[in-house]
Amino acid sequence: MKVLVLPGDGIGPEIVPPTMEVLEAADGAFRLGLAFETTEIGLAALARQGTTLPQAVIDRIPEVDGVILGPVSHYEYPPRTQGGFNPSAELRVRFELFANIRPSRSREGLHYLRAPMDIILVRENTEGFYSDRNMYAGSGEFMPDADNAFSIRKISARGCERVARTAFEIARGRRRKVTAVHKANVLKLSDGLFLREVRKVAAEFPDVELDELIVDATAAALIRRPDAFDVIVTTNMFGDILSDEAAELSGSLGLGGSLNVGHDIAVAQAQHGSAPDIAGRDVANPTSLILSAAMLLDWRGRRDGNDAMIAAAAGIDSAVERVLDDPATRTRDLGGSLGTAEFTARVVASLRGESRITAGQN
Repeated sequence: MKVLVLPGDGIGPEIVPPTMEVLEAADGAFRLGLAFETTEIGLAALARQGTTLPQAVIDRIPEVDGVILGPVSHYEYPPRTQGGFNPSAELRVRFELFANIRPSRSREGLHYLRAPMDIILVRENTEGFYSDRNMYAGSGEFMPDADNAFSIRKISARGCERVARTAFEIARGRRRKVTAVHKANVLKLSDGLFLREVRKVAAEFPDVELDELIVDATAAALIRRPDAFDVIVTTNMFGDILSDEAAELSGSLGLGGSLNVGHDIAVAQAQHGSAPDIAGRDVANPTSLILSAAMLLDWRGRRDGNDAMIAAAAGIDSAVERVLDDPATRTRDLGGSLGTAEFTARVVASLRGESRITAGQN
């Protein structure tokens, strides 16, 4: 499996190497045949190549089996005309990575919930309120005069159908319930279209329950009764906000895995941002990107029928959970004392220990 690694900005160059350490340990334990290729993007690429997203990176992505994308500081980038492209948005739109899959689950001693949570949020990834990716040419955000600003929300039947289908396929392998989150009481046309397409897909999955809930009620229910949810499907901005809420309720935004998927390409990406304020201090929590990389292995394994990939993904997930279970081996943002490097070493040791046990059982 060829993996393209894009470290990014801020803490990206600090959490990407630990993620690769964990993948290398999984490679050795499960004989995956992983091969890594690292290329610069973001501010480093801008300084040397005049663009935050070199064409060589774009050309390479369809040729590899998966991508690991570190956080990017796109808020600091210059305009697109000066080479400031948001790699996250560009890859999602260019390669039609239409679904952003974000799991969240509560962990003993870490969560802030009234009841256990184990959800997967499936977020439409290429349109919605994100006006920077809604137009064929030009921007979906504009100012006709100095005192008025407009932003175009795009909702397409195709985009809704694809993300809904992804959600129902995931739910069929879990507790068989999908909650479609919307604001159709106000956004009657755009969210009405979203619900129309979700209901069409639901008709093809009679074994999966469909519930519909307004977004503000969902935000409250995630706190009050998180165990009522299984898989949530929603539009881009609602999904971004709700998944961050769910991750924080589970203990930290640094615990949220995230995978951007299309029909043939997947990009693992930490759910959080680049956190430049803590860069270079060995305090960044690498869990989000490690879990995202495990999701990439699982996606590839299921596509290719590779049981070793699927087992490796499960092994990484279990190793992370064992380290997080012990308050003494948590990172500082979770109340522990470990830095980035030491936490990674504990995960690698846990993973290697589990692989030896599994091999002995076989």
